[in-house]
Amino acid sequence: MTTPAENQRASGRRGRMLRAVLALVVVAALLAAGLVGTITALNRTVYSAGGFVEQYLDALARGDTVGALALGGVMPSAAELTAAELTVELPETLLRASILSGLSDIELKSDTPSNAAGDDTHRVVFDFDLNGTASSMAFTVERAGTFAGVFNAWTFAVSPLAVLQVSVLHERTFTVNGLTLDTRAHAAADAPATFSSGAAYLAFAPNRYTIEHSSAMLTAEKTSVRVSASGATAVEIDALPNEKMIAQVQSELNKFLDECATQTVLQPTSCPWGITIDDRIEGVPAWSITGYPAVELTAGERYFEMVATAGQAHIVVEVQSLFDGDISTRDEDVPFTMGLSVIVQPSGALAIQLH
Repeated sequence: MTTPAENQRASGRRGRMLRAVLALVVVAALLAAGLVGTITALNRTVYSAGGFVEQYLDALARGDTVGALALGGVMPSAAELTAAELTVELPETLLRASILSGLSDIELKSDTPSNAAGDDTHRVVFDFDLNGTASSMAFTVERAGTFAGVFNAWTFAVSPLAVLQVSVLHERTFTVNGLTLDTRAHAAADAPATFSSGAAYLAFAPNRYTIEHSSAMLTAEKTSVRVSASGATAVEIDALPNEKMIAQVQSELNKFLDECATQTVLQPTSCPWGITIDDRIEGVPAWSITGYPAVELTAGERYFEMVATAGQAHIVVEVQSLFDGDISTRDEDVPFTMGLSVIVQPSGALAIQLH
């Protein structure tokens, strides 16, 4: 039989245990609520559609190409490339950190889920600064399940990468953001040589690309494009003869004409001028060039061309009249025209064809 004092002590112990259990329950509930709240907050920010796209943009801004390419859906599928009428084996030469430039001030503008039933895609738009110019880009992402059982996973429904289609007129090499490439590097081994060339490359977007060409004989003006959309972006540069090339062609032309002038005949062989004299030739004809055709080159279908251009030779020769036997000196100008075609060979040397 227990005493009243013992009953009171037992009752006190039960009360303390109950309060402890209640405290633990409250703490557990608070922790659970906090965890749920944290998960919810993370799914609305870091693990949201916008957060996923921001990971991609932040990686580009840091030059972390490996991290950017590791995100789901960044590399375009064969189906995407085929639908865009592009080859499925596009070179990845431009997917490197040295090509990236000037992406900053990244800010989410909108995150709009699709209203279509069963469609988990979101259209996400970000604003940013691209090399000093305010720009924006839209992305399409979709749910890709969860990870760790609670966090939303996403993937790009449409690859954010661009395809840079570069056309190089009258050349085959170009430089993009400091990297020099040859358009023939990925051409078929039996592809015929062409006067102009082109190639397509996978490229990061958003990004600015500056394309140019500068070689010993040809120069193309810089062309810059800000790519802020996925899919194909076409850019063209026109490589034209520079002053050095024109001077070299002029020198070769002048040398040819000077050699023609050394021939002591009225009709120099394989030369663009000559003269017919009905009287008897008494001396040795002496030719000189008093006006060289000025070289101006324009691009044709297969070569750079100089159209028929006026020049002037001069002859001095003694002749005897068949009519009265008088001897006189023919001292006169002989005008002529000539053109030429020229191409820069792979070795860098000029191949000139006179006509």
